[in-house]
Amino acid sequence: MTTPKPSNPRVRRPVDLARRHGLSAQAVRNYERDGVLPPAERTANGYRRFTEVHAKALSAYLALIAGHGHAAGGDIMRAVNRGEIETALRAIDDGHGLLHRDRETLDAVEAAVTTLTAAEPAPQSRGTVPISVLAHRLGVRPATLRKWESAGILGPERDRVTRHRVYSPDDVRDAELAHLLRRGGYRLDHIADVLRRVRDAGGADPLAASLRQWRRRLTERGRAMLTGAARLAEYLDTGVGDQPSRALTSEAKTTRLSE
Repeated sequence: MTTPKPSNPRVRRPVDLARRHGLSAQAVRNYERDGVLPPAERTANGYRRFTEVHAKALSAYLALIAGHGHAAGGDIMRAVNRGEIETALRAIDDGHGLLHRDRETLDAVEAAVTTLTAAEPAPQSRGTVPISVLAHRLGVRPATLRKWESAGILGPERDRVTRHRVYSPDDVRDAELAHLLRRGGYRLDHIADVLRRVRDAGGADPLAASLRQWRRRLTERGRAMLTGAARLAEYLDTGVGDQPSRALTSEAKTTRLSE
């Protein structure tokens, strides 16, 4: 049995929204079920009746995924659909904050590579930091640093008295490099190989290529965030965030269907 085509051209079926974005009709139904699209009206036969509001919601969600990822994109849309605009904006701020941190880390790593490959590196302080301080600096758990050590990425020394791990400035630099490459999607064994080659001298080329690729990814992510913000603004302009969208009022439905 096929779904009858609605007589109102501004009312859309799941398949109508799906085709525009190369999705399946079931994916659109799932998005409504998961709360990333506002609830749709049902016909007497139980068919969903989507509107231009839903089309803008879907466009916003897909654009947010490209910049913020599936989890954050879904959280943002669900917050908007609950009428919790501040929560959604905070999630967006967090995404931009993470992007900014990645850019700063990349800049620091490129500077570190320049120092590392210099013929006569400048002397530096040999002060060490414990695992808790380094983990906090990177925003990871101490267990993550221990895992990197097992993978051959880090090689901290042990305090002679406490036997606790202590990280030298070189270890901190390597941890920063590993953190950046890990966020770029590289496997631990690849990161360990890159760092080994850098340490062996003359091995900075693979790292430089990785950094160039990651900078391109950061630029793409930044542009995707801009697109996501624009699509979300269009969705908010429908008034959906003025109140929770559990049930659209008759007046709002009439207004949106006649836009």
